[in-house]
Amino acid sequence: MRISVLFGGETEERDVSVASAAQIIPALRSRGHRVLAVDTVFGAVREADEPEILSVGVGHAPPSPARLAPARRAGAALRIPQAVRQSDLVFLALHGGSGEDGRLQALLDLAGVPYTGSGPLGSGLAMDKDVSKALLRAGGLATPDWLIAPVAPGIVEAQLGFPVVVKPTAQGSTVGLSLVRNATELPAAVERAAEHGSVMIERFVAGRELTVGVLAGEPLAVGEIHLGELGVFGYAEKYQAGAVTEEFPAALPRSVSAGVRSAAAAAHRIHRLDGYSRSDFRLDAAGQAWIIETNSLPGMTATSLLPQSAAAAGIDYAELCERICQEALKRQG
Repeated sequence: MRISVLFGGETEERDVSVASAAQIIPALRSRGHRVLAVDTVFGAVREADEPEILSVGVGHAPPSPARLAPARRAGAALRIPQAVRQSDLVFLALHGGSGEDGRLQALLDLAGVPYTGSGPLGSGLAMDKDVSKALLRAGGLATPDWLIAPVAPGIVEAQLGFPVVVKPTAQGSTVGLSLVRNATELPAAVERAAEHGSVMIERFVAGRELTVGVLAGEPLAVGEIHLGELGVFGYAEKYQAGAVTEEFPAALPRSVSAGVRSAAAAAHRIHRLDGYSRSDFRLDAAGQAWIIETNSLPGMTATSLLPQSAAAAGIDYAELCERICQEALKRQG
């Protein structure tokens, strides 16, 4: 097939997207596909230029506003390059913003261009954490209580208790996220998260960090992120090799593993997602698994969790990319 891999974008997850594309492109070529790399901001990339453009890597922190400024100036409007329109399929290697919240998906639908992942509705539902958690709870899944800022510290303490997790409602990769241990720390954390939009304050669940991918509606292997003394799985820990220990499959009782896998598959359905997704959980001391969020376009970097979940289920990286493509073609008929 002729496949265009869309990557880049203008959000704080730009580096993660580039790193995902750097893995996806050679994997698809290894399966015999003709692949065009397309930065959604700067356009198609010549194959000779790929090594330089796709070797950015993911740093310890998201790119600064100054680094993102050229992309934001160039990418004020969504558009589909002609080369993409001529492709048999678009592989979305984007994370955050218009690439993940349904806007680009709607544009591709209107242009009649098949693409990987979920459609506009599912993408939007999963991206907005407030809406997402309401749907998860209505669907019978346990998710920690939450409030939407602005809210007085006294109300947070009364309804949620401390510590709490403060985060933007529509960001990924834990951008803008803080673990807040008392009321004094709350205003600064809310202000920091508000740089990225509306803000959620969520009850912190102490316990084990679990994750599981879903492919074609079926859950893959459950993984555990061993955080040690870390309270949360932050941006640096997600993308720096060796920052934390990740275990796939997780050492869990069979009943717990089955329950988490079932919940991930249910979350995939509840959000009306297609193709693939990844859901993250906290397992408390009583053995209750709490779903935190579902990602409609999870990371595909070398250290990302979905490829590890798939590998533990016997699906190597190139095969995972191939299956994602085949699921997209099925959805598009």
